This record gives sequence, structure tokens and C-alpha cells, in this order.
Amino acid sequence: MINWQEIKTVLLDMDGTLLDLHFDNYFWLEHLPRRFAEINNIPQEDAQTSLMDKIEAQQGHLNWYCLDYWSQELSLDVTALKREVRHLIKFRPHVEDFLKELQSTGHRVVLVTNAHRGSLDLKQEQVDLAQYMDRIISSHDFQIPKENPEFWKRVQEVEPFDPETTLLIDDSLPVLRSAKLFGIRHLLTILLPDSQKPRRDAQGLDSGIKAIDHFNEILPSNDRSA
Repeated sequence: MINWQEIKTVLLDMDGTLLDLHFDNYFWLEHLPRRFAEINNIPQEDAQTSLMDKIEAQQGHLNWYCLDYWSQELSLDVTALKREVRHLIKFRPHVEDFLKELQSTGHRVVLVTNAHRGSLDLKQEQVDLAQYMDRIISSHDFQIPKENPEFWKRVQEVEPFDPETTLLIDDSLPVLRSAKLFGIRHLLTILLPDSQKPRRDAQGLDSGIKAIDHFNEILPSNDRSA
């Protein structure tokens, strides 16, 4: 599926790609509404409705990922509430094997995430991602979400890469589409980003976007073209 001889730079998403998306989905859809209701002494159903309206209004914008924004908007310490369920932060299957192999093969490995730096710090406390990365880039550094093709131009300014020899792995199709518009040639998505949800349908994926369930399917050591 991946000819590793053609790849020099690997750009990796974090949530739903390297880490189980269950933590984020559980926090935003279950834990936050419950705690918001408790703190404000309102019915949980009302809290759920109010929060979902606010969250959906910011989808696709940088605020959607910004802990500072949500802490101010909700008058809550969102980072502290995330710490209450931090035990759910985990690597997806075979991720560490994959990252170790990339280190041994000499590929340039860069984390590119929409996650806020506060969220990055919290997750780094639970799983040591930094040890496998040559650089970590948050879209908040540029104030542009990955869904905007301009993001990849900004990445290229600080982390020069050739789009023809670059692989991006991300669970978000809008992000992959923006990368494709920018010109990144090798694109791969994840069909099982959340361990507690059903596998996503691979049918109907955009041309040029491949899909895997887990990283053991694309280990460089399994590349027969090598």
C-alpha cells in the first residue's frame, strides 16, 4: 500500500490516528456535559443540548479545538476537567511499533495536530509521543486549522518538505482533502479512530486517499518494494 522508498517525510495526526479517539469523544460527548450540568446545577439534558449547539457552531474553525476558548465560553477549567478522565488517553494498536520503525528507517517524522497546546501537554503526560517526533506542530501556532490548505504552506515554511515525497496520515477527511489541494501526494486515513465505535466505511473515499484499520498494515519492514 505504501512504497516507503518514495517517502522522505511522514506527517502524522494525533487524535484518532496515533491516539484512540475514544478519549476525546467521551470527554466532549459524555463527561463534559455531565460535569457542566453538575457545576451549573441544571438538568444534564439541557446541558447536553446547550453544549452541542455551541460545539457544532465552531466545527471546522480553530475555536473548536481551543481549550482557552472553551474555558472562557463555558466559564470552566476545561483542561482540569480533561484531567479527570486522562486514563483514557492511549495509543492506538501497533502505533508504537510503527513509530519505532520510522525512527530506524531515518524518515523525517512530524506531528501535525489541531490540538491545543494544553491538550498536547496533557496527552504527553500520559503517552510519550515526543520521543518519536522530529518536530511537533499545532495549528494554533499558526492560528489556521488543518482544514485550510494555507496551513500546509505554513508548515512547509518551518519544516521544509517536498509534497511529492511526503505521506500524511490523518483520520479526518476534510484535513486530507485540504492537504490534497495543497499538493501532498501520499494520503492515508484511519478507519478505526475510536476503539469504542464501529469501523468506518472505506467505500466512497476520495481518489488518492487510501485507508487502513491499523498501522501493522503499513510497517516499513513489510514493504516488499524495499
